[in-house]
Amino acid sequence: MANMKAAIFVEPGRIVLDEKPIPEIGPADALLRVTTTTICGTDIHILKGKYPVRPGLVVGHEPVGVIAALGNAVRGFREGDRVICGAVTPSGYSAACLCGCGSQDGADARHGFATAGGWKLGNTIDGCQAEYVRVPDAMANLAPIPAELSDEQVLMCPDIMSTGFSGAESGAVRIGDWVAVFAQGPIGLCATAGARLSGAARIIAVENIPHRAAMARQLGADHVVDFDALDPVAEIMRLTDGRGVDVAIEALGTQATFAAALRVLRPGGTLSSLGVYTGDLTLPADAFSGGIGDLRIVSTLCPGGKERMRRLMDVVASGRVDLQPLVTHRFRLDDIEEAYALFAGRRDGVLKVAISP
Repeated sequence: MANMKAAIFVEPGRIVLDEKPIPEIGPADALLRVTTTTICGTDIHILKGKYPVRPGLVVGHEPVGVIAALGNAVRGFREGDRVICGAVTPSGYSAACLCGCGSQDGADARHGFATAGGWKLGNTIDGCQAEYVRVPDAMANLAPIPAELSDEQVLMCPDIMSTGFSGAESGAVRIGDWVAVFAQGPIGLCATAGARLSGAARIIAVENIPHRAAMARQLGADHVVDFDALDPVAEIMRLTDGRGVDVAIEALGTQATFAAALRVLRPGGTLSSLGVYTGDLTLPADAFSGGIGDLRIVSTLCPGGKERMRRLMDVVASGRVDLQPLVTHRFRLDDIEEAYALFAGRRDGVLKVAISP
């Protein structure tokens, strides 16, 4: 069997470029020749050993590519089609899918963190920072790319855009709402854009890195609070005349930002949690109003599947949002280790990198 180049997790602190056999596919699968992919913050959790995966796994979960081969049960696609696949690949027929929560396809209710639901690529099966990737349940997960859209225009759709937008969707942002978004990394920036598209009247971004603050304003933030210069809770309460925000979106995954997001909510407000937490969280009793403040905490795993991808690409095609500026650096797959060093170190103003095999 022919081999391919791939970014492989070896051990905490080591993701290396090596060779693996090109994946074999089953009847319901597709083999995708990857044309563009990227590195996610979750991949950095894997690199640092904060999120456990098996040694030898190909990492990456944001594929854009061309169908190289199809299983004999797949209908509606042809070899050569340009497609994307979501980071989360629901089967469409599991108990979670049939309950309307396809993102949790495969999750054990007792051990959700260990399996992370329907996130399979680069987690429980080989991912897409490689020349080829096997896409399971292809008919439920592949979405054709409109001819007028480039790879980089749709590169954010599989994860960052889907996850960020879900922060606003799960938080039920309404027309006229005030929204605070804690952290303006790629997911937080997409949460800011999603809140604007959902009708928020005022968006307050919390960020201390100047180029990320500038991008937040470009994507819809009305105010940016530098948490190095100001207490974000006090400043947000000042900006809202003491009322608090309707929705706070936590997009970093730390105890400090989680607690701050709780503290800026109005009575009956919603904390929409997107961060990946790698340790136990403490729920401050005062910030949670002792449990009787009519507050709501919701969490979301990146919505995936064919229809979700179609909708996001339609938003891109409409011109309502342009996420191409998030791609700040470009690398060949041969240079993936250099790309990881740059991205993990947040060097040179990096937001997202495009990787081209």
